[in-house]
Amino acid sequence: MAGVRIVPTADGPNMIVGAVGLEWPSGHSISQEGEPDASGAIYLCRCGASKNKPFCDNSHTRIGFKSTEGDATAHRN
Repeated sequence: MAGVRIVPTADGPNMIVGAVGLEWPSGHSISQEGEPDASGAIYLCRCGASKNKPFCDNSHTRIGFKSTEGDATAHRN
C-alpha cells in the first residue's frame, strides 16, 4: 500500500501511518474502529504487555519497556 509508514517509537509501540488492513493469522480482519488517533495513526504493541493486542494500551510505560534505534528489538541489515 502506497504511503504507509511504520515507525517504531522510542520506548513504545510501532506507529502505523496510512491505510492498512490488519488480520489475525486465521485471516479474520481486526477491527480498527476507535483505534486511530487524531492524525489517523494506529499504534501496535511492541512490548508484549498490552491487554488490547495487537494495539498498544500504554503498558510499555507501566513495565518500563526501553528500546533505542538499532537495539535488539530492531531489524538489522
